[in-house]
Amino acid sequence: MSRLVVVSNRIAPPDDKKASAGGLAVGVLGALKAAGGLWFGWSGEVGNEDQPLKTVSKGNITWASFNLSEQDYEHYYSQFSNAVLWPAFHYRLDLVNFQREAWEGYQRVNALLADKLLPLVEKDDVLWIHDYHLLPFASELRKRNIHNQIGFFLHIPFPTPEIFNALPPNAELLEALCDYDLLGFQTENDRLAFLDSVAAQTRLTTRENKSHTAWGKHFRTEVYPIGIEPDEIARQATGPLPPKLAQLKSELKNVKNIFSVERLDYSKGLPERFMAYETLLEKFPEHHGKIRYTQIAPTSRGEVQAYQDIRHQLENLAGRINGQYGQLGWTPLYYLNQHFDRKLLMKVFRYSDVGLVTPLRDGMNLVAKEYVAAQDPENPGVLVLSQFAGAANELTSALIVNPYDRDDVAAALHRALNMPLAERISRHAEMMDVIRDNDINHWQERFIRDLKQIAPRSEESQLQHKVATFQKLA
Repeated sequence: MSRLVVVSNRIAPPDDKKASAGGLAVGVLGALKAAGGLWFGWSGEVGNEDQPLKTVSKGNITWASFNLSEQDYEHYYSQFSNAVLWPAFHYRLDLVNFQREAWEGYQRVNALLADKLLPLVEKDDVLWIHDYHLLPFASELRKRNIHNQIGFFLHIPFPTPEIFNALPPNAELLEALCDYDLLGFQTENDRLAFLDSVAAQTRLTTRENKSHTAWGKHFRTEVYPIGIEPDEIARQATGPLPPKLAQLKSELKNVKNIFSVERLDYSKGLPERFMAYETLLEKFPEHHGKIRYTQIAPTSRGEVQAYQDIRHQLENLAGRINGQYGQLGWTPLYYLNQHFDRKLLMKVFRYSDVGLVTPLRDGMNLVAKEYVAAQDPENPGVLVLSQFAGAANELTSALIVNPYDRDDVAAALHRALNMPLAERISRHAEMMDVIRDNDINHWQERFIRDLKQIAPRSEESQLQHKVATFQKLA
């Protein structure tokens, strides 16, 4: 039985409980436990890049991690992955800061990682590569005569050609992506955007079963919306509350709670969300003193100016809203710029009347699915969800909104706050059916199954050679 080799920018080693809580880690570990294998990626540490790989084994899984030099971290991670690819893939070309040195560093690190992985790859291994940090990784492996099946999954959106092809190295990135055997996307729109971008650069041939040829390379594309572990989320959400949360719930028993949580990022639509809540207070004054909106948004990439700007903007908006609408004994908006334990958040989800998830652009947004899974099915809250989150394609029973339209979001919040119990139960049940059918294990099992069905490139090349030889002799 072939091993599975997973490569991602960061790994979640078995001794890192915080890292192992995320959706990617759950799916990857499920796939690795089934097949046995290796998880390879950056340790998260900067410096001492010449140190040998750090390996840890537990059961049939080995974790192998490496350090990055300060220069490689800066060029590959900070400047290109997060200051070029991230904003562009989230439709923010205005925030792209392309520097040739960063692009060269991105290529250099992908080549370096291929060199580090090369001695660990066995002939029958199946390789699964994750996310935008590693777009050219298969190309580097092919240069090193790795003919194994190599799949790639993009966790974030793929932009339309008008956006993607504005990036200076767009053609190089697209051609490198075609060295993967299977390219997986969160939504059909993302898959089509990738193919449209390729077709804008070169001749693209598409056959049945979503198989394609471009630049003389054969590959498949498919949609694999990532899921969660609904039963585990429900388990975390139920049970006794910590004392402080129990006290808070008692204090707010006559107040309906609107709750949001995500990391501080310009793709999440937080200023637009604050202003939509302000519109709710303005247009529906009957809610004054009876609701509270809590936004948790811990800082991420705090050294980046765009992230500093959005933090200051949110602080100003929160102050203005509370100053204008607050009353003695009632603060309408709580903005918390700090990290909270994941298990605690699941309990908060369960006791929130409205989950507000309105990113301007998101590959999937697992918070939306977690909010639904955390609810009491006999008295569930209501999910208000952006049409630009990948999750909106599945959770169609949420109240779907345009996050750029503050009146639309405010009206949805008003409707959610007044929704009858029967409608809340019906909508929640429909969403839970989808979440259970396409959970995290289904996601990884389906991807790995499809990847294994593709003939390794060495066999494919031999077959093509035999066909060509036969045609010449005929």
